[in-house]
Amino acid sequence: MELGNFINGAIKPAANGNWLSVYEPALGSVYAQCPASDEADVEQAYQAAAAAFEGWANLAVDERSKYLIKIADLIEANATKLVEAESKDSGKPLSLAAKVDIPRAAANMRFFAQAITQFSSEAHSMTNAINYTLRQPLGVVGTISPWNLPLYLFTWKIAPALAAGNTVIAKPSEVTPYTAYLFGKICIEAGLPKGVLNIVQGLGEKVGSAITNHKGIKAISFTGSTRVGGIIAQSAATSFKKVSLEMGGKNPNIIFADCDYDKMLETTLRSSFANQGQICLCGSRILVATNIYDKFKNDFVERTKALVVDHPLKENCDLGAIVSEMHYNKILQCIEIAKQEGGKILCGGDSLNIKGFENGWYIAPTIIEGLTQNCATNQQEIFGPVVTIQPFKNEAEALQLANNSIYGLSATVWTTNLNRAHRFAKNLQAGIVWVNTWMQRDLRTPFGGVKNSGVGREGGLEALRFFTDAKNVCINYDERNK
Repeated sequence: MELGNFINGAIKPAANGNWLSVYEPALGSVYAQCPASDEADVEQAYQAAAAAFEGWANLAVDERSKYLIKIADLIEANATKLVEAESKDSGKPLSLAAKVDIPRAAANMRFFAQAITQFSSEAHSMTNAINYTLRQPLGVVGTISPWNLPLYLFTWKIAPALAAGNTVIAKPSEVTPYTAYLFGKICIEAGLPKGVLNIVQGLGEKVGSAITNHKGIKAISFTGSTRVGGIIAQSAATSFKKVSLEMGGKNPNIIFADCDYDKMLETTLRSSFANQGQICLCGSRILVATNIYDKFKNDFVERTKALVVDHPLKENCDLGAIVSEMHYNKILQCIEIAKQEGGKILCGGDSLNIKGFENGWYIAPTIIEGLTQNCATNQQEIFGPVVTIQPFKNEAEALQLANNSIYGLSATVWTTNLNRAHRFAKNLQAGIVWVNTWMQRDLRTPFGGVKNSGVGREGGLEALRFFTDAKNVCINYDERNK
């Protein structure tokens, strides 16, 4: 199967005729080819986007909204095919793609289709003048999305950009290109005007770099590693592009003794290992009050051992395959480093051979204790089914441990003490704090991190503000009657 770019309203191969192999993680084998695009394809996309910009930006907001709603409808109409593609491409359980990834992709398009119709400006009256603010689209913008939630995060970026009147050059991950390719076909069916959205497949160092360095592209919205985010920030700074960077996390999950224990345990199992731990919001550092530490450890290990790791199409599958061989090897190396640092493996810690799928990339969900807070395992993002657990004596120690990280994306607090919940929410160094829940998202709220986890915010009006420029208009008038 050959996947294609989507440029100027058409599906096409890379201009250079080169291809990249696309692997099915559950089998560890190639199942498709995607374009190995480069600067020439990005330039084609830019020319198409630049030509389409004026017409799209001047289209009535209600008309732009209708296109996005039509795309959302078509995502839902093609849900079965998209779910199967997402699972095949990324190795995640079919049930997860069906419950989370594809419904959220449709929700992203629908939300911003509606949000743009409610995006109001400000007015400020002076003695003899009035000021009002125009929010105007930037022009051609670039979006770069990751492999862990492929269509979910792809649409999370393009939806507000398109809604605000920009034209877009989007780069999905070369590891998981399938649903972005299908999305291009959906845009054709929806009748989206040519050039409004362009999808360029290929390697980050070729396509991503070309998008970031292109002088005509006005903004970059990126989700991925802190290392790549740093490169993008440096490059964008020299051309004064707007940047939104959502990067890594090493998120604390803080469990107090007064929590709703059963709810906490069930949710912590999910927040540790959902999508094979390949979610930037997973709670990979579990901090537990000393007086319930042993009980939690025993129960958590028992529940983790009962999780089923299998081919992602299996109905009883809890965890599927790791997304790529490179990432699979990285996770296993991180587990070895944890052992060298003195960590005790309470369960997991090894790769798995799944009967009939022995060449797939599977890792048992892993719990490690006995590590210092400053060791590499507790400081570096592993991005896999690996968590550490550590006791704390009191609130002060819990807060110190939670904030002892270069990252600050999210945190979870489990307590029924309202005063404590508010104190921690205020003092945690994180862009998102969940109290007695995890991954409960309202699309109107700002999303992003602090420290090395990112710059800027996505979601709701924050995203629409990012993809527009504010222009103040001041009109003077004479108050005298004539």
